[in-house]
Amino acid sequence: MLRRILLLVAISLVGVSHSSADELSSSATRLVLAKTIYGDISPKSVRSSGTGLVSAHNMMYRHSVTLYNSQTMELIATIPDSISLSKFGYSQYSGNYRGAPVEGAYSPDGKYLYFTNYAMYGKGFNKEGHDTCSPASGYDKSFLSRVDLETNKIDAIYPVGSVPKVVQVTPDNKYILVSNWCSYTLNVISVDTQKTVKTIKIGRYPRGIAVSSDSAYAYVAEMGGNRIHRINLANFEVSYIPIGSNPRAVVLSPDNKTLYVTMNIAGKVQAWDLVAKKSLGLVNTGKAARSLAISADGSALFVVNFNSDTVSKVRTSDLKVLQTIKVCNEPIGVTYDSPTSRTWVACYGGSIKIFDNN
Repeated sequence: MLRRILLLVAISLVGVSHSSADELSSSATRLVLAKTIYGDISPKSVRSSGTGLVSAHNMMYRHSVTLYNSQTMELIATIPDSISLSKFGYSQYSGNYRGAPVEGAYSPDGKYLYFTNYAMYGKGFNKEGHDTCSPASGYDKSFLSRVDLETNKIDAIYPVGSVPKVVQVTPDNKYILVSNWCSYTLNVISVDTQKTVKTIKIGRYPRGIAVSSDSAYAYVAEMGGNRIHRINLANFEVSYIPIGSNPRAVVLSPDNKTLYVTMNIAGKVQAWDLVAKKSLGLVNTGKAARSLAISADGSALFVVNFNSDTVSKVRTSDLKVLQTIKVCNEPIGVTYDSPTSRTWVACYGGSIKIFDNN
């Protein structure tokens, strides 16, 4: 509890020190490198809690989640992905098992970090997942892990599909949503019961997930197809947005009226008007537009372009690229930290680049 209080105090101080930047629209500022983090990391993604933490999820190459103070940019903890499945009620598994952290999401109350495991490693897991797959491939199913941020230890696990990718928690803290790449499904897990209450078929390679601020709708990208699945979280009815080929990451504008989507193969970002139900246009950002983040005021997007080795800043009002920076080899993840107005970029090769928006 003391650590969380200290973090919140630090955030309030950051708010003072960044006040001049906060008065500006994010689209009026420029990315300026503040720090590069190295270490025993190979981050697939980074995620801001919005309350003073940023986590990096280091796949099977490091078998860890690293946790940073977003204000000081210093390492707080390295959390191993290994668990004893039997201690969580899975008695058919003996000994410790390692995971492979892909993506993370925080509970709205700031108590927990959830992360997906690309695969599990240990006795009884014999067919590791693959990027090219289908439900018929028969790859092992995996688990979602939960970290208690008081202890920085895994305190709960949830069985999900094969090769889980993105996880999101609904703002009302009712559901945890997990997209399963090889199972072609979305798990809807109840926070109250800790059980999957619905498994929704998505299609080839489900990935990005965004949830409206009122927790009414989830938007799930079908990366192997050409549409976004709009899921009514009250009754799980599904409708579709014909977004175009190979959608990967999705974010919503703060007013929930516009959906922004990276189109991976095309190297573009598309804006979709959810009210008028039409495209607002596309913009080229680079080769293989992957992860996507949005500023707190909704005026700027941050896009990592995997094969161009760049990060792009895009103005949302007219989809103009404001900046493109050579950032590192294979930038793969990005997050915007509201308390500090900083953008964090995950570099697969083993670093994290942190940018001020000045």
